[in-house]
Amino acid sequence: MNRKTLVLPALAGLLAPALAACGGADGAGDGGKPIVVGVASQIEATKAAPAPLDPAQAYDVDAWNVLRNTLQTLMRLPRSGTAPVPEAAESCSFRDTQNEQYRCTLRSGLKFSNGHALTAQDVKFSIDRMRGINNANGPVSLLSGIDKVEAPSDSEVVFHLKKPDATFPQKLATPAAAIVDSEVYPKTRLYTGFDVVGSGPYTLKTERSNGRITKALFTRNPGYKGGEKPKSDKVEMRFFDDSTDMEKALRTGGIDLMNRGLSPTQVKGLENSRDSHIVLQEMPGQEIRYLAFNTKDPAVSDKAVRQAMAQLINRSQLVRDVYSYTGDPLYSIVPTGLTGHINSFFTKYGNPSASAARKTLQQAHIHTPVKFTLTYTTGHYGSSTVQEFRTLQRQLNQSKLFDVDIKGIDGWQQFRTDSTAGKYTAYGMGWFPDFPDADNYVAPFVGKGNFLNSAYRSTKIESQVIPETRQQTDRNAAAAGFKQAQDTFADDVPLLPLWQGKQYVAARDDVTGVEWALNSSSSLQMWELGRGVAD
Repeated sequence: MNRKTLVLPALAGLLAPALAACGGADGAGDGGKPIVVGVASQIEATKAAPAPLDPAQAYDVDAWNVLRNTLQTLMRLPRSGTAPVPEAAESCSFRDTQNEQYRCTLRSGLKFSNGHALTAQDVKFSIDRMRGINNANGPVSLLSGIDKVEAPSDSEVVFHLKKPDATFPQKLATPAAAIVDSEVYPKTRLYTGFDVVGSGPYTLKTERSNGRITKALFTRNPGYKGGEKPKSDKVEMRFFDDSTDMEKALRTGGIDLMNRGLSPTQVKGLENSRDSHIVLQEMPGQEIRYLAFNTKDPAVSDKAVRQAMAQLINRSQLVRDVYSYTGDPLYSIVPTGLTGHINSFFTKYGNPSASAARKTLQQAHIHTPVKFTLTYTTGHYGSSTVQEFRTLQRQLNQSKLFDVDIKGIDGWQQFRTDSTAGKYTAYGMGWFPDFPDADNYVAPFVGKGNFLNSAYRSTKIESQVIPETRQQTDRNAAAAGFKQAQDTFADDVPLLPLWQGKQYVAARDDVTGVEWALNSSSSLQMWELGRGVAD
């Protein structure tokens, strides 16, 4: 996810109810007044990415928040915890000891919001369609391990995998495996526009301006049959250009809840707020930020350049000066709290050192200063991104070993398209997990068709670590393999981890279910939100 802002499985107990309005009631409240959620981001259609809500293209946290609430998957993540449970399926399980055949039986009476019956044939169509369209910016890589899908009856689906994969149930719980209507969605091309025809807890109606969604209204789907019980008949999502306007709307009652795009200053202000009607809840997070490299670009193709950057960048300074400790320094591509995490980058490079970086470059006969442009997207990751990249530029250039310019790109879709096309030398990215497992921080970044479209290859990770760890149903047993992968990333530096974010949800005090607003992949669970009685 790109992605993908998250909750740590190891800390799932922290999600026990800790915040709720006084009293509680189901329904939207106030005669059907919707719960209004603010988002400081955009969902937009562009020429390069015309289908922001088609599962075959959508691969960012905002779009996935919409899809998780409107489209069903066979499996879903529970209210808290990491083990997926049946959703559109009545039951699912591996049917062989090698974890290569996965069989699901659907719930009876499933229907799409247009009244069409949802059958196993629609599930097969959806998976085959995702793999057939094979959109370069979409989540198709999550399904790359499928050999074929069969629908022997209207209620049974059988997945045959190329290799054993204990994480496959987790992948079926992501929008990559969302079920779409085979009578509505084209088989070989994207479903353009902003409509969604699904069978999830809510139906969707959007308002748009200049190719962007300005408002999305989620209405309880009367035909929904699944494991959730929506607490509100209506939830509205409003999109803001910046988090300042979004916070103003929260304080004045224009919105009821926000969690995406809060700046560190806002977090501190809300923590110390004297407004008795607003409560801020902190949750553990698995969001990570990192630098990605075009390893074909001459400026950074020699790994010594990337290693020198790893020796110079001061993560603690970033977290302190830019993010006011609303995140933690990150020394691995796998975040803390996940099974198998180790601080591989700190072990190899230690504390920031210009002399160590100089020695690395000299030994590789790299002419200094190394000159290139560090690129970032201006709005997608919050208002502090500009300051973050100015700080990175200063850290690198003060060493006299680098001469780095920075450039901000307005528009997430354009940034994403150009980065995968190899137009940037080095650029900033964030990642929200598709599912809470170390595999999802390793496998997406290596091999053919990887998320970044990177030329980086690691035979050890691709041919040894990933296949071996996916055979381990006990994920603790997979930890040793993931440690090897993290050490390999630290040696090669195809990515440079920077920091790991915490999650914050700010809400009016009459909103209930806030403690369950985010699941273990930091996805927004709108069905948990209701309205109670204000203090």
